[in-house]
Amino acid sequence: MQAARSRKRIIASLGATQIMAWGSLFYAFSVLGPEILRELGWRPELVFGAFSWGLLVSGLAATPAGALIDRYGGARVMSAGSLLCGAGLILLSRSYALASYYAAWTLLGIGMSATLYEAAFATINRELRERARAGISTLTLFGGFASTVFWPLTVKLDAALGWRDTYLVYGLLQLVLCLPLHLTLPRRNVSNTAKVKPGAQPDFRLKDALRLRAFWLLAAAFALNSFVFTGLAVHLIPLLRRLGHPLAPVVFWTAVIGPMQVLGRIGEMRFAGRMLPQRVGRFTFALLPLSLGLLLLAGGWLPTVALFCVLYGLSNGIMTIVRGTVPLQLFGHAHYGAIAGALAGPNLLCQAMAPLAIASLLDGGLSPGRLLAGLLVVSMLSMSFFAVATRKGKARGVSRS
Repeated sequence: MQAARSRKRIIASLGATQIMAWGSLFYAFSVLGPEILRELGWRPELVFGAFSWGLLVSGLAATPAGALIDRYGGARVMSAGSLLCGAGLILLSRSYALASYYAAWTLLGIGMSATLYEAAFATINRELRERARAGISTLTLFGGFASTVFWPLTVKLDAALGWRDTYLVYGLLQLVLCLPLHLTLPRRNVSNTAKVKPGAQPDFRLKDALRLRAFWLLAAAFALNSFVFTGLAVHLIPLLRRLGHPLAPVVFWTAVIGPMQVLGRIGEMRFAGRMLPQRVGRFTFALLPLSLGLLLLAGGWLPTVALFCVLYGLSNGIMTIVRGTVPLQLFGHAHYGAIAGALAGPNLLCQAMAPLAIASLLDGGLSPGRLLAGLLVVSMLSMSFFAVATRKGKARGVSRS
């Protein structure tokens, strides 16, 4: 009973901080970025490029952050992340020069590596061990509400306070809410050298995983999938408008994507709990090329757009769980944080690159049909890489001599 209460407390604490972290660090910028551009008058690539820089820094810091969680636990590392995020948001709110603006996003990038999903997944793995998969699935339900809460909240705060004081409020939120919640996480010491049952294969260390072809295929699969989803998330509304659809139905159906992500995660918890994560992943990876293929073939028909948004949202919702559970299944518990962090690096790099890359292609005159065809090819490559990486005999089944 006490163990169950402890698990619930860990998930609840991390769930609350995930909503606040994703909302203030990630989703708020889509609302406040144009306001920053208008006030400061810098070139758009400098204003929005700083957000991409933050994601790149987060990717570079993800591996050491995960390794530190493996060794010292989430209480220390995620608390430090909250301090960095709070300082970064406060600095951002008072930035008038380009140097301080980019310094703020550098702090935020390091902080994101220690506070967002990968850090939370590593903490859950360290504390819950054999129950980690269920904990990861549950946690993603909380994160799914971040945009639902913070997009309208940010719009209201921006109208009342302006972008600077909105970010100041969010910085204080990191310090007075997220930091104390992270400090409540367990501080017990956990050995990374647990005894291995006879006949079982020991958990992989990071250096062992890096030698495996399966690791790099998995990293490529996640990164390419993220490139497609992140790029479309930024450009989907104008892309659908260029396919000839009126604004009102486009806004309505793209708004369905968020609830579909949550529904996908609920479905994974309800129906896929006893399935291998690899099988869930193959299904999830297949949804993205299916949705893109439908849009490419019949994107001028509004019901196809509706179906695309449903499949696209379901895929991304479940993908968050797959990114957390498949590495756990393939590489084990002991060094999960470091390995998951290494996998997150290319993923975050593609998140940083995708919006700018797709914007340059569209500005260069690429037609919506050709763009969708290119993204379809990328998504099929992603699906293929995942299938090969998780094929029987990969990772957990190979010798590590």
